[in-house]
Amino acid sequence: MERHSRVYQSVRNSEGAGGRRRWLALLGFGAAVGGAAALGGVGARDSSADYVGLEQPAWAPPAEVFGPVWTVLYAMIAVSGWLIWRRGGFGAAFWAWGAQLVLNAVWSPLFFGAGQYGLAFADIVLLWSAIGGTLLLSSRISRVAAILLLPYWAWVSYAALLNLAIWRLNA
Repeated sequence: MERHSRVYQSVRNSEGAGGRRRWLALLGFGAAVGGAAALGGVGARDSSADYVGLEQPAWAPPAEVFGPVWTVLYAMIAVSGWLIWRRGGFGAAFWAWGAQLVLNAVWSPLFFGAGQYGLAFADIVLLWSAIGGTLLLSSRISRVAAILLLPYWAWVSYAALLNLAIWRLNA
């Protein structure tokens, strides 16, 4: 009986440590996405005033929409990355996820910080492609991870069209 108790305790302890590691890893993915968002935010300080001052298409959203939308999307991106890593390790889907995150972080400083609408458009086209690649690769290992990226891909599709329109209207 005592041996059974020790085995049970050992299993419980290992599950607890593994469970903690999983949640810490999720926090790590949240931190990585938060870091990318912060980098973009630093490059886009006072961007609301810049955005309002641009000539925009009639279908452009108000500046207040971006914060809430990106908050939800960033949470979904973090969970998706965590699921990709948990199911596929450091494979192709993980690296594609990382590439899209880097491209995401670069866009705001290009568009808002530097006012380089053409370069920002090139970046967002690459970002859109990287998200598509991540979707394709992740769908093979975690359907949920891929589904979590769909709203992000849709929003970036819209943002790419908006970027193109603003670039053309303000050239």
